[in-house]
Amino acid sequence: MNAMVLANILLSTTTKTLEGAKYSGYFGILIVTLFAFIIIAGLIFVSVFLGPKRWTKVKLDPFECGNPPIDTPRKRVSIHYFVIAMLFILFDIEMVYLFPWAIIFRKLGKLKFFGLIEMFIFIIILVLGLIYVWRKGALEWD
Repeated sequence: MNAMVLANILLSTTTKTLEGAKYSGYFGILIVTLFAFIIIAGLIFVSVFLGPKRWTKVKLDPFECGNPPIDTPRKRVSIHYFVIAMLFILFDIEMVYLFPWAIIFRKLGKLKFFGLIEMFIFIIILVLGLIYVWRKGALEWD
């Protein structure tokens, strides 16, 4: 039986006793959450106490994306990798700001022209930053 159906059944039988209660609408969510925790605890119990415990060298090796480890985990990583990652996150997060603006653009009314100019300034700043990073060679992968 689906947990939501069971929660609705329990909710319909208990809301009569909770009439006038401030949080009676949240009782179904509480029941579903309780069932989820019970299922999770049961699965962990079954896994820990009934699962096999034969440790081998292969099982104890670090596992990374299906590939055997090639080097030590303490190997130095080039700072260039982190610069590329930070630039990606920077430009990616800034581009996310375009979506909410595009959604509310029609609702701006009299401020539509101001919003358009403001977004062009934002995009120009992004493009200037990208040009600066490109000329400095931060996007070159050696």
